[in-house]
Amino acid sequence: MLSCTVRQPTYRYGLESNQAMSNAPIPARDALDDKLNRVFAGKVVRKDLVRKVKVGTNVPVFVLEYLLGKYCASSDEVAIQMGLQVVNDTLANNYIRPDEAIKAQSRVKEAGRYTFIDKVKVRLVDSDYWAEATNFGNKYLHIPTQYIRDYERLLTGGIWAQLDLRFEYDEDAKGKYPFWIDKLTPIQIASFDLEDYRRVRKEFSSEEWVDVIVRSMGYESSTMTRRLKLLFLVRLITLAERNFNLVELGPRGTGKTYVVQEVSPYAALLTGPTTVANLFGYMDGRQKGMVQIWDVVGFDEVADLQKMPKEVITTMKTYCESGTYQRGKEAASGDASIAMFGNTNQPIDVMVQTGHLFSPMPDVIRDDMAFIDRVHFYLPGWEIPKMRNEFFTDHYGFVVDYLAEALREMRKHNFTEMPDRYFSLGSHLNARDRKAVRKTVSGLMKVIYPHGEATAEEMAEILELALEGRRRVKEQLKKMGSFEYYQTSFSYASKESGEEKFVGVPEQGGRDLIASDPLPPGTVYTGGVSGSGTVALYRVEVTLSAGTGKLKPAGGITGATKDAVARAFSYLLSRKVELGVGHEVDVSDFHVEVIDLLNNRVEVEIGIGFFIACYSALRRAPVAPALLVLGDTSIQGNIKPARSLTEPLQVAMDNGCKRALIPIENKRHFLDVSADILEHVDPIFFGDPKTAALKALGLT
Repeated sequence: MLSCTVRQPTYRYGLESNQAMSNAPIPARDALDDKLNRVFAGKVVRKDLVRKVKVGTNVPVFVLEYLLGKYCASSDEVAIQMGLQVVNDTLANNYIRPDEAIKAQSRVKEAGRYTFIDKVKVRLVDSDYWAEATNFGNKYLHIPTQYIRDYERLLTGGIWAQLDLRFEYDEDAKGKYPFWIDKLTPIQIASFDLEDYRRVRKEFSSEEWVDVIVRSMGYESSTMTRRLKLLFLVRLITLAERNFNLVELGPRGTGKTYVVQEVSPYAALLTGPTTVANLFGYMDGRQKGMVQIWDVVGFDEVADLQKMPKEVITTMKTYCESGTYQRGKEAASGDASIAMFGNTNQPIDVMVQTGHLFSPMPDVIRDDMAFIDRVHFYLPGWEIPKMRNEFFTDHYGFVVDYLAEALREMRKHNFTEMPDRYFSLGSHLNARDRKAVRKTVSGLMKVIYPHGEATAEEMAEILELALEGRRRVKEQLKKMGSFEYYQTSFSYASKESGEEKFVGVPEQGGRDLIASDPLPPGTVYTGGVSGSGTVALYRVEVTLSAGTGKLKPAGGITGATKDAVARAFSYLLSRKVELGVGHEVDVSDFHVEVIDLLNNRVEVEIGIGFFIACYSALRRAPVAPALLVLGDTSIQGNIKPARSLTEPLQVAMDNGCKRALIPIENKRHFLDVSADILEHVDPIFFGDPKTAALKALGLT
């Protein structure tokens, strides 16, 4: 029990009284509660007690459950109420409110010594270590160096601990720094027996164990589908698997950061930009980075990372691939998993139809496809419901600190080869895909099957989820237009039967970016391939207003695209009479907007597409539906062929294209086009801009 030298009066910091708790209805226990209390006696806690005690304090859940597990680990209601009294008294007497820092300091001075619960962090000033107790309000606490060697997290982020503080006049400092830490005890369990944990797990079925873990997180499993339970458990993978890269984007209020913030003392959550030194350590090695000290480094509100230095993203990209990075002359490594959380501002169906699912990310990440390719699992946060009272459990679950220790111990084990017992992975998974899927399976095995035993059906369940999470990443890369990511038909085959099963993503869509309905005059779909091999897909919209034949482009048209538009417009002006639109051009201004359908900000030359859009607007005639226009033109009307046909036609076909207007110079490239594309996309060839326009409008 936490104690102090002088007994102080009890102050209740907004906590519910025990009398009120006593009068509350006692939650009905079920068979799983009884079983959990029997086989994990002393390591479980009733989760409704946590919420009751949590009122009015900002102590992390693992601190509260540490105390509740210590004093309320009983099935006897009387013992629980007595334990709650002790917990409340402990928090009232030993937990410091931030606004009572001076009162706490006075208490230590008057009593000579006192015990507190507070968050402690340490910094090095010149040659001396100084501890800071956050709520105690003092940044100059003397601390024995042994604790700094034992608990390196004191130097990065800090830890919650029980502090035995002493007041003593410091002769050297002339009384300036009078507070000394005599004893520091981290708020965590003293020991953990992994073999016992794995042995006892065998007494539970898969369904029971999933419910236990979900309840241990504080949620009521009976309100959830099996899929929703598994999605919640995916959040725990970062705690159980080394170097796992997780992204979760979804609506606000779904508890995305709860696991990193509350479940484990070994996880750190950043709420804004950080530096290379903080994340990866100092060049001279005198201080380790967060990825070397914490098990998980989470980034909340990932959109706020827009201002983060490019060097951080570059180093993180290397780290997310291999767990290693370069600092100065030395290579360094870390085990921390990376978790990135962010909010979506649009419904999922809108995101799928109008862009890609990484659009809420900051530009420095969203535009870096190599970084995104290192994400092992994209958790669909839109499937997680917003937290309401009925989603929180009143049943028993593990003390979260015990669960955190179990998951931490499991980090030492490797289950990545487990799928090979029953299945082989499909041909569309490249080396990076296989690594991501295997790490996800390993993480889920550690959470659900820590004893390492799963049937073929159980393995198939988590393998399918792993394939889905990785395919969601790959599908977005595909939508960004890079052809190297186009193999997304993820599958696995049974070694016993040879049957192959393909795994999709529930929100799989984004099709029909190229509408099959007739377009208004002046609208054309066009695209191309950049020099780096990335596909661009645009919708060009041209509208006319009374004027004098001027081009008025909207903002956002830049680089090669802007130059191509200017060349095509010059050609239109020089051939307006020949094209039969001389008068219309002279009395009109051309307002043009180029809409990036893939949102990948790739610049390609779209002169022919723009020319046809202008001609369509001038003739007030729509182009053929589901048509894609390829190619560019010089000022004199010489056709520039597309760099390649395979990539843009594949992207166009996947998004609803039925026919393509193609420069005759590209005819030789048809040898490279797949039979699937040839079957679904009709080619229409042209040799000059006028012919292209007439064929597009169906006037030939």
